[in-house]
Amino acid sequence: MVRTHALDLQEIRSRIASNLGLKDLASCARVSHDWSDSFMPPLYRFVVLSKDGPSVESVERNKHLIKYLKIQGSAYEKLSSTSVRDKVISSIMASSTLTILKLFNNSTGPSGAQALSEALKTNSTLTVLELNDKTIGSNVVQALSEALKTNSTLTTLTLAQALSEALKANSTLTTLSLYGNSIGPNEAQELSEALKATSILTSLTLWYNSVGPGGAQVLSEALKTNSTLTTLTLYCTSIGPIGAQALSEALKTNSTLTTLTLHSNSIGNNGAEALSEALKVNSTLTTLNLHNDSIGPNGAQAFSEALKVNSTLTTLILFSNSIGPNGAQAMSEALKTNSTLTLLDLYGNLIGDNGAQALSEILKTNSTLTTLNLHYDSIGHKGAEALSVALKSNSTLTTLNLMYNSVGPNGAQALSETLKTNSTLTTLHLGYNSIDDDGVQALSEALKTNSTMTTLGLECNSIGDDGAQVLSEMLKANSTLTTLNLYQNSIGPNGVQALSEACKSNVIIRGFK
Repeated sequence: MVRTHALDLQEIRSRIASNLGLKDLASCARVSHDWSDSFMPPLYRFVVLSKDGPSVESVERNKHLIKYLKIQGSAYEKLSSTSVRDKVISSIMASSTLTILKLFNNSTGPSGAQALSEALKTNSTLTVLELNDKTIGSNVVQALSEALKTNSTLTTLTLAQALSEALKANSTLTTLSLYGNSIGPNEAQELSEALKATSILTSLTLWYNSVGPGGAQVLSEALKTNSTLTTLTLYCTSIGPIGAQALSEALKTNSTLTTLTLHSNSIGNNGAEALSEALKVNSTLTTLNLHNDSIGPNGAQAFSEALKVNSTLTTLILFSNSIGPNGAQAMSEALKTNSTLTLLDLYGNLIGDNGAQALSEILKTNSTLTTLNLHYDSIGHKGAEALSVALKSNSTLTTLNLMYNSVGPNGAQALSETLKTNSTLTTLHLGYNSIDDDGVQALSEALKTNSTMTTLGLECNSIGDDGAQVLSEMLKANSTLTTLNLYQNSIGPNGVQALSEACKSNVIIRGFK
């Protein structure tokens, strides 16, 4: 009786292929024609065509297998001309499997636009097209717009210009991302007209463009009538306080937008105050991101008043502003009555120990906040001690970030007392706090009995071998911790050995090999 080797069975090879890396897949595919049939499909399912990637010939030969294709600008060193590139793209898009096509820094010109346009008119599988290319011009936009009028499968598109005509005609596009493409007020006007006409677009992203106050105003006018957009991202678009004021007027009547990101727009207190007035009547916005927006105590006071009556906002990000202790005090007053906010991010606002004290008083009674970010807020050991007292009675906070706060060993000691009784906190970040081995000793003792903590960050805390030893003893007793971050400490070979011996299979220790 002749036995058949397991790898001679196509079904077995196919199962093995799903778990192999690219190099192993390539090696197996070269064994024989029969093996190639099993190992080639996963090898070419996701293809990145670059200077160091597969040859154009092999991509062309296996185009019927490709579902994801990314072509980087460096790939063109392999090509004799741009027309060759265009033919490759058109040929692959003519296959019946491609669903995602990404072209990065491709210097797409009129001929490339025409090639894509023609391909899109007949392609029936592509759902994602990304063109991250600052050189794309109006000819490209026009050609692709015409194609989108007949294409019925495209759902995600990233272009360098406003493609407003395409949006008006396309019946499947839901996400439009225009990253870093010099979009100004005029292009924003085109998008505004498209938003008034489209009934399917749900997400619009305009990162790193020059929309300006004028562009924000025309987009705001569209939001007054648009009934589908749920996410608007205007990260670093120079809209300023005037743009924020325009958007606030739209929020007073818009009933679909749930996420608004105005990161790095210098909206200032005036912009914050305008948005706060809108939040008093808006009933759909759940996430507001105002990271690095030059907001001070007055802006925080305005948000405080809004939060006292708003009943839908769940996430407020004020990362890298200047609200200070007074702003933190104002936010605390709002949290006495607000019952919906679950995430408050005050990273880099220098609220100090007084601000931390104000927030700690609220945490004693607040029953909705689950995440509090006080990274780089100068709260010191006194602030940590105040928060520790509050956490003994708080039963909802699950994540607390206190990185870069000069907490020191005294602050760590106070937090350790809390961890002995708190039963809800799962994530605690204490990196860059000069906790040293004494602070780690206290935390380790608490974690021997704590049964809820899963993630502890202790990076850059001057922890040595003694600290590593007490952590290893803790790991032997603790049954819930899954991630321990020890990057940039002073743990030597002995400490590494102790931790390695104590580490369970389900615990990830970051910071040493």
